Amino acid sequence: MCPCGRGPYPDCCGLLHDGKPAADPEALMRSRFSAFALDNSDYVLRTWHPETRPGSVEPDPALRWTRLEVLEHSGGGVFDAEGTVEFRAHFTDGGRPGVMAEKSRFVRHDGRWVYWGPL
Repeated sequence: MCPCGRGPYPDCCGLLHDGKPAADPEALMRSRFSAFALDNSDYVLRTWHPETRPGSVEPDPALRWTRLEVLEHSGGGVFDAEGTVEFRAHFTDGGRPGVMAEKSRFVRHDGRWVYWGPL
């Protein structure tokens, strides 16, 4: 099962991790969650807008991303230049459960959806 919860990894986020462009901001957000869950820092950085991207993303061995809930999304259609996704990402940190909630902004950059940052 894919970490994002949508289906088998090779048919889901695995396709995006291998280079297929995300169809919309929600698909990109799901693939980024899966990349965090799988410690795929290269993908996380590659899908971050260059103006807001940090220099690096270091995995935390005590942190495990366990489940994703997409609460709402808007924009991100074929003719849109941006969209938003509101989500809750569940994790364990040193065995203790936690939740990260965010409403994220996504924009098109060089014809592909990329993460801009939180709203």
